[in-house]
Amino acid sequence: MPQPIYLTSKEQERFNVLNTLIKGGMTNAKAATVLRLSLRQVKRLKKKMREKGVSAVIHQLKGRGGNNHIDLSIKEKALSLVKEKYPDFNPTFASEKLAEHQGLIVNSQTLRKWMIQVGLWKVHLQRRVEYHAWRQRKDYFGELEQFDGSYHHWFEQRLPDEFGFPKEVCLLASIDDATGKITHAKFDFNEGVVAVFNFWMEYVLTLGKPLGIYLDKFSTYKINHKSAVDNLELMTQFQKAMKILGIEVINANSPQAKGRVERLFGTLQDRLVKELRLNNISTIKDGNRFLKEVFIPKFNVQFSVIAGKPGDTHRSLTLKEKHSLKSIFSIKSTRRVNSDYTIQFKNHFYQLEEIQPTTIRPKERILVEEWLNKTIHFRFKEEYLKCFILPEKPRKILKQPAILTSHPLNWKPPPNHPWRLQNRAHFLKLRG
Repeated sequence: MPQPIYLTSKEQERFNVLNTLIKGGMTNAKAATVLRLSLRQVKRLKKKMREKGVSAVIHQLKGRGGNNHIDLSIKEKALSLVKEKYPDFNPTFASEKLAEHQGLIVNSQTLRKWMIQVGLWKVHLQRRVEYHAWRQRKDYFGELEQFDGSYHHWFEQRLPDEFGFPKEVCLLASIDDATGKITHAKFDFNEGVVAVFNFWMEYVLTLGKPLGIYLDKFSTYKINHKSAVDNLELMTQFQKAMKILGIEVINANSPQAKGRVERLFGTLQDRLVKELRLNNISTIKDGNRFLKEVFIPKFNVQFSVIAGKPGDTHRSLTLKEKHSLKSIFSIKSTRRVNSDYTIQFKNHFYQLEEIQPTTIRPKERILVEEWLNKTIHFRFKEEYLKCFILPEKPRKILKQPAILTSHPLNWKPPPNHPWRLQNRAHFLKLRG
């Protein structure tokens, strides 16, 4: 059974004019005027229509595939692979994976059309976007780092919690404002001060000190108490560490203000989750290794831009900063020395030894440092004190030494000590 022929309005008009012409209803000149063709073209079409009928007015390429038409087998293969391996990938990411793993190169927009046809992708309506003033990027690499943490089921069902549900893990990440490069990223269980300190200790050891860090007003980074508005000395542990290193901390007033890192997490929650799935990574340790060795270098090559001005503004750590880095990135608090030279800290009692690098008196306020390796250190006048932990609460002792010094209190100077020589000279002078 022959296929029905469908004519466009233009083809239908041409057919009617030529049919009237053949029947003698108009002259060739009038037909040429109506069709806006030359007399020679009308005569040619008239002859062709007598030979082939209605097909004379239809373009010969109608119904044929274009020269760049993709073979149907390629379409079927691409959709089959997407259904099998990348069912929840967006068309752009699926197109990249097809080229990377299967060697099948399909334009992302072509794949989008195919996926919409078979229901693998749904057309999303454009969201209403609020107006936000555009801020120009910084000029230099390392001039400003946008930093944040994102809780998400990064490892999906491969990392369950105690109830068997997907465990939420926090991804800490910093992105350079000038280039859009991910400068550092790390999985951790939370966005607390210990996790953040570990992140930035690794950062400054690898890249150096950036000029500034742009982040939100999370309690780890800023004291959100009403008295902090007038009392600028109220600082978090993070702010204190950054002040020692000379890194400016800028707190954003809205998520849109640090939009670069917010958009980064939107991209990572799509791409990184699927990359971890394809590589069957299910632990934080393996995830951090994958980020460092594979994902971040590949991401930066694909998405980073060239900075406005050449140069790196990261500053190297000084020798003093390298030596005291564990102290800088420690949780600091203060305690008083008891009358028996013990210090109570977190349900433990620590006994100061009799010999100390500096003089200590009862009731002195000392600095307690909790290092990231979970060791406790007591510091007074830039000196670390010698102590040991007591197995139980110390009993009260009536008589205690007045002070602790760098030598025993019952110490007697030797005969050649200046004190004795001075006293001997005075005694001989009196004897005269």
